[in-house]
Amino acid sequence: MTTLKQTPLNASHRAMGAKMVDFGGWDMPVNYGSQIDEHHQVRNDCGMFDVSHMRVVDMKGAGVRKFLRYLLANNVDKLTMPGKALYSAMLRPDGHVIDDLIVYFMTEEWFRIVVNAGTADKDIAWMKAQAAAHAPALDIADHPELAMIAVQGPNARAKVWEALPGSRELSEGLVPFSAVEMGAMFIARTGYTGEDGFEIMLPAKAATFFWNTLAEKGVKPIGLGARDTLRLEAGMNLYGQDMDETVGPLESGLGWTVDLKSERDFIGKAALLANPPSKKLVGLVLLDRGVLRGHQHVKTAHGDGEITSGSFSPTLEKSIALARVPNGVQIGDTVHVEIRDKLLNAKVVKYPFARNGKGLI
Repeated sequence: MTTLKQTPLNASHRAMGAKMVDFGGWDMPVNYGSQIDEHHQVRNDCGMFDVSHMRVVDMKGAGVRKFLRYLLANNVDKLTMPGKALYSAMLRPDGHVIDDLIVYFMTEEWFRIVVNAGTADKDIAWMKAQAAAHAPALDIADHPELAMIAVQGPNARAKVWEALPGSRELSEGLVPFSAVEMGAMFIARTGYTGEDGFEIMLPAKAATFFWNTLAEKGVKPIGLGARDTLRLEAGMNLYGQDMDETVGPLESGLGWTVDLKSERDFIGKAALLANPPSKKLVGLVLLDRGVLRGHQHVKTAHGDGEITSGSFSPTLEKSIALARVPNGVQIGDTVHVEIRDKLLNAKVVKYPFARNGKGLI
């Protein structure tokens, strides 16, 4: 029996009555009561998430930009302003996805990367192996001693400013997808909900105090259950479900994160160019009664597909999904989803399904 890893906020979750579950080897809160209420709380006001299981990796040294230009499918040359961030996939030579991540440009000798919890060790090993071959002088260090708290929703920034004296002056001017340092804290205007807000990295020993301060200001804790329905409504991929090491980014709705236009070479580029995808990721809304779930089969006029992520959407009050289907399938088509030996009708839609407090379908 392996012991589950704990974030610095584990005791806080239990004190707040969280239902704890095993999430990729981490003991994490799935909800603190009603998952639907938590979902609406974030869309309509704000909530806070413990995302301390995510891993922060700092790459430092001369030539770090050049190395990242080769390591990542998106192009770090888009990052010219200190603090600006970019979402990218990191690919294998065969073009399949090792992970998706966010990279922040701080200085020409320091880029910060945030990777997924379940893939962190694999990612760091890959980065170090590539650096050994292409940029041996780089320093690649991960920071398990940092906690991360996401505060998301239309009122999230105002609540953070209330809870964190001095933060407003530093962070009010941040455009989305950018970050600023504040002492030992790192405040990023990023998130995984389709709402505005901040993701704040801070020393683990300070996490409980900050979490409790936010709670005192009226910020409600939100579990991983609502985090999943929020990100699905926002049309954001989840590594391990919507893409993994068996598929490429172009068939996973991540074409916008892959820069094939510039001359630069990157790991996986040749494979992507040599193997144009035959499938793509689309949104589905169920027309019949039932719930869409991952791995359900999708029957289309152009061949079979599969749901990668599916759930009930609290914002739309409908069942929604992301599905990988043949390229011939078009927005507006009706397809059939196999649910318990029945074929149910679903409409193909352009996602995101909901963002900024309202439904988009």
